[in-house]
Amino acid sequence: MDFAEIYEAIRQDEQNVSYTERGIDPLYTASATSRVVIVGQAPGRIAEETHIPWNDKSGERLRSWLGMEPSVFYDPAQVAILPMDFYFPGKGKSGDLPPRAGFAEKWHPLLLSQMPDVKLLVLVGTYAVHHYLELPQKVKLTDIVRGYEDYLPGAFPLVHPSPRNQIWMKKNPWFESEVVPALQDEVRKALS
Repeated sequence: MDFAEIYEAIRQDEQNVSYTERGIDPLYTASATSRVVIVGQAPGRIAEETHIPWNDKSGERLRSWLGMEPSVFYDPAQVAILPMDFYFPGKGKSGDLPPRAGFAEKWHPLLLSQMPDVKLLVLVGTYAVHHYLELPQKVKLTDIVRGYEDYLPGAFPLVHPSPRNQIWMKKNPWFESEVVPALQDEVRKALS
């Protein structure tokens, strides 16, 4: 299958048909020339409404961490955006609901098989990190992010850039002083 066929298969999949019937299309970007893939949780409400991924404060912070202008971040020829679910899962008690189980397992391999130039997976948040690094849930995200070098080259684990993570950021100043510069270096290498 090519990109267009995969996109249509996602739209027509019975797991997603209720979205398609409401005029909501899957939200991701990908290209055969993408060199960096950003794997996050799932589109938020604003992203779904505007059909622009990471179109919120979390996206602003993520682009800052990456050292990436929006023109690069939103250029599929350079950067693919593959959330763990391509649809907004709804609101929960303390934020958005998690991505649907099995979604990434079904669609990511098909899309990634069309992207032979990928050099770096930026794994944003616990769902992406634990899935792609095949780590048990009991392994703490903070420990994984602190040990980011263990997953290079190829993958770079991050906490979620949500404003809700302000307390975590204050408790872990090493993240912005050590991890962010290393992330920016890895991104530069992958895009060059």
